Formats: sequence, structure tokens, C-alpha cells
Amino acid sequence: MNKQQIRSWIIPMLCLGLIVGMWAVPGSPVSKAAAAEAGKCGQGDHGLLSKLKKDRAGADQDPLKFSDIDFLSTSTGRAAGNGFLIGTSDSGCHWQEIYTGQWQFEQIEFPDNVKGWALARAGESQGFNLIRTKDGGSKWSTVHTAGQSLQRIDVHNTETVVGYTRNAAFVTKDGGSSWSRIPTPPNTRAALFPADGALKRGWAMTVKPGGGIELMATADGGRHWRESLAVSGGTGGEIYSSGNRVWVLVRGESGMSQVSYSLYASPDDGKTWTRVIAQSTAGGGPAPGSGKAVAERGPANPGGHPGNLVIADGAVYLAGGSPAAGKAGLGRSFNGGKTWNNVPATLAGFEAKIAFPAKKSGWLAVTNSDDAAIYLTKDGGLSWNIKFDL
Repeated sequence: MNKQQIRSWIIPMLCLGLIVGMWAVPGSPVSKAAAAEAGKCGQGDHGLLSKLKKDRAGADQDPLKFSDIDFLSTSTGRAAGNGFLIGTSDSGCHWQEIYTGQWQFEQIEFPDNVKGWALARAGESQGFNLIRTKDGGSKWSTVHTAGQSLQRIDVHNTETVVGYTRNAAFVTKDGGSSWSRIPTPPNTRAALFPADGALKRGWAMTVKPGGGIELMATADGGRHWRESLAVSGGTGGEIYSSGNRVWVLVRGESGMSQVSYSLYASPDDGKTWTRVIAQSTAGGGPAPGSGKAVAERGPANPGGHPGNLVIADGAVYLAGGSPAAGKAGLGRSFNGGKTWNNVPATLAGFEAKIAFPAKKSGWLAVTNSDDAAIYLTKDGGLSWNIKFDL
């Protein structure tokens, strides 16, 4: 570890009293103060982002909110939002204000604790910029994207990133100095080339002529594609995979703050599929697809909006938020979708993002009309402890 890295972590630790606590003699006034501090672990906003909150108070601006979270382990990770990035290295007991400034973060990905990538807007701009950091997130620089407007990124390592536009996929292997297009089928609406596929194995969701969604698979980097799954009535969605396990969220229509969708799972690289969730709503109509589903509802009903899906040591979690109910939560499966359980949604909010670095230990960032908060679970979402509250 170099001097700059040591300084960046030791100074916040000193400011928070961690060093004092470690060196305190049991029974001394210092150790009692440290114990009192430990008792407050994870409460409130930790005194961070006060200037940002003050600048937004009474102004015609959106309140501070979280847009994404990324955790390298159960203890170390970051949370980003509109103009800020914060981090923790002790399971959310204490937080560090890493960045405040112009960037309105949409997605963050850190392959290690120093180098990271993000999609973010600058000020009132509608398009996303691809930006990267080499110092843990305090300073960011824009990355050349060959004129492509990226909507999502997958970071394979510190130099290799796959970027997705609305209908295509691009890859850089040199940190953004050059990009090449990965072939995808016509009418692609979503694609995925996972890190464990070595840019050979990939998936594409296409719109079928006449309506519906078709999931296509490639094993040679996009040169040849085969149909893996056909779903009637879908308009788009997202693809997730880990090894041979593939999950596909197909979105239907939306209306009256309600969203219809279906979730499909394959345990064998797309050879066979199970319809896990088929959520129909009054506002969005019938769920895409046909056939019996394991569950008729996703998390955070009524009419819950699906959030992101994560795969962690074989477990699968889907975030959800319901504007109508004002609640956020998640659903889960530990057996590849053979059974599905929606954990009762108890957290106030209408949007949620999740990150699970371990099978049952994970984080949830939630936004509602009044504030935003980060929660930690160690039992797969059955219970939550608040760790940061704006």
C-alpha cells in the first residue's frame, strides 16, 4: 500500500475515533466513549453530505437519493447518488464521504477497491458519460466511447469493459482507448456478455416481428446466434447469468404505477426454462409469456416495479418497489427458481437497488419521497438493519 492509499484510509479512521477505540484501555473514559460510539453504529447520516443537503434545501432540485450500490465484500463497498459517492470498510458502521460534485451517478462498478467505472450525467445533461477513477472514487475522468451513448456497463476487469447501448454491445480491452462492436442480432433490445464467458458466450433479447420477445444465445462472440427462449407479449427486459445459470426478466406493459412482467430461469445454459414469476396487473395487463408460473407476484406489491437481480453463491434475489404501497423489498430463490419466496416488504420506499456479496449477506439502497437509506441484511432479507439514512 502506498502513502496516498494509507493516508486516504487512516485519516477518516482517525476522524471517526476508530484508532482511539482500538488503543483504549478497558474501563477508561476513552474506552467508554468508544463503546458509546459503537452503540451508535449505523445510525443517521454520519454527518456526511451536509453541504449538499444544505444546497438543496428549499431549492427546486431533487432531494439526495441513492442510484446504485456496489460491494466487494460484506464489509467493503460504496453507494452513489445524485452528486455524491460514499463508502464503508466496516460493514456500514462508519462511512466516508468519497466524492461530491457534478456527477449524477447512474451505475458504479469497482473491480477492486481502487479502480472503478461509472455511468453518470453531468449536471442537467440527459445522456450518460462513461467515467473512471484510479483513486477509489474521489477523482473521476471521462472515457472516450467512440460516439456511442452507453446505457449500461459490465466491468470484466480494470481495463476490460463491455458497454451496452439501446440496441448494441461494444467492448474495450485497453481502458477505453479503443472500442470494437460485438455482433448482435437485428432488433436487439438488451444483451449480455458476462465476464465468465470470455466474450464468446453471450445473450441477446430481440423483438420478434409481429410482437413478443426472443432470447438468442451465442457461443462464438456473436458470429452465430440460436433461439433459446420465446416469450409472447414482452416489450424488453434484462438478462443476468452466472456460469450455466441464466435469468431473464421480461417486461410487459405499465400503467397506473403498476408494471407487468415475467421472470424466467434456466439451470443449463438456456436449454430448458422455468417461468418463475408471472405478475399481471390491472394497469399493465397480463404478464408476458404463457404457462404456469412458480409465483404469480414479484416483490413489493401491489403492482410492484422490478428492480435489479443479483446472483450470489447460487442464491438469486430480485429487488422490488411499489409506489402505490410506498414499500420496497425483495424476493428470493435458493434452488434455481424451483421455488420462490417474496420476503414481506417492510422498508419505506418506491425504488430499491440490491447488492449481495455473499449468499445471505447483502445490502439494499432505497429511495422514497422524503429521504433515502441503506440497509444491511445477514439473513437473506428476512430482517434489515439501517446503516445510513439521508
